[in-house]
Amino acid sequence: MEETAKEKTDRQLIELLNELRVALPGAQVLLAFLLIAPFQAHYDRTTKFERGLLYASILLTAAGVLFLMAPSVYHRVRWNEGGKEDVVRVGHRLFLVGTATLALGLLCAVFVVAELIAGLTGALVAAAVVVAIVAFTWYLVPLARSRRAEIQRSE
Repeated sequence: MEETAKEKTDRQLIELLNELRVALPGAQVLLAFLLIAPFQAHYDRTTKFERGLLYASILLTAAGVLFLMAPSVYHRVRWNEGGKEDVVRVGHRLFLVGTATLALGLLCAVFVVAELIAGLTGALVAAAVVVAIVAFTWYLVPLARSRRAEIQRSE
């Protein structure tokens, strides 16, 4: 038996909120780490460039956390108005923007730490690895599988 449109929307909303429960704690931990980094003993040894990247990382990670929290707030504000389809659609977009913003913040943080540990070459390698993993696992694999499923449905 196929699910009704209402059942599908209810399921999608539950799935979205569960995915947020998985993503948000890691983002919050990263943000907490970034917020205390300037108060560490070796911060005064960082270059202006490293401080700029750390600042960008803090802002991007904070934005990512806020975007990831936004679907729950959006749902709560709209909860009594109906329109779950709208909540799912907007929440889906906010989640994707949040994870993309978080990925950029993570990239900046990894670059700064890797540069302090391994120099510029090590930081470039670490950044490239992070970009490759995020691009492959978060975007390329799901999009490729979606295209493959779409082709199979149309045959």
